[in-house]
Amino acid sequence: MLGALGLVFGASIAADPFVVAALKPAPNVLPVEDEGNTSDQPPAELREMHPARMAIVRNPIHDESNPEYHRLQKLDDAMLGVKRDAAGFPDWMMALRSGAIAPRAGLSPDERMSTFDLNIVMTNTREMPNVLFPHLSHTLWLDCVNCHPYPFLPKAGANQITMSEIFRGKYCGMCHDRVAFITFFSCDRCHSVSHAVTERKREPK
Repeated sequence: MLGALGLVFGASIAADPFVVAALKPAPNVLPVEDEGNTSDQPPAELREMHPARMAIVRNPIHDESNPEYHRLQKLDDAMLGVKRDAAGFPDWMMALRSGAIAPRAGLSPDERMSTFDLNIVMTNTREMPNVLFPHLSHTLWLDCVNCHPYPFLPKAGANQITMSEIFRGKYCGMCHDRVAFITFFSCDRCHSVSHAVTERKREPK
């Protein structure tokens, strides 16, 4: 489903000290060697979970003392029949491509999505592989105005994206780490283009 390769050299996904500080186990997730005999030991059904999923399960965002809490639909109940990614969260693209979900383009049943098949390669990634951004998989269910002109200016080199900003909920982090896949445990899903491949694309023909 990937189309033409659009190279945007100078787009920035730079590293910074915040990223290094953030590379640590998910909060309140006990490493296997530290489980031992403790009251904080996770129940057996959680031990098989990916740390990303376990961190969310063990740190609920809702007030469980609220008398209406039981009315909330649980993630696993809502996502029955939807395949999971490696971190244990819904794989939305697989669900979309398999027909398990079918987002509507608008209020009218006659509306259709306007897809855009262009890949962008972001190269300012230091020691990490370069980032491939596929417009197609995003425009299958998002209109261009969801991302342009905010939070992304549609101009090469205009967006100084850092992982720390993404972790704080900016740029890609407005969807990823919230609804879309968890970036912290899925580096290779974005950082997928080697520097050698990028250099070959730069060479004059």
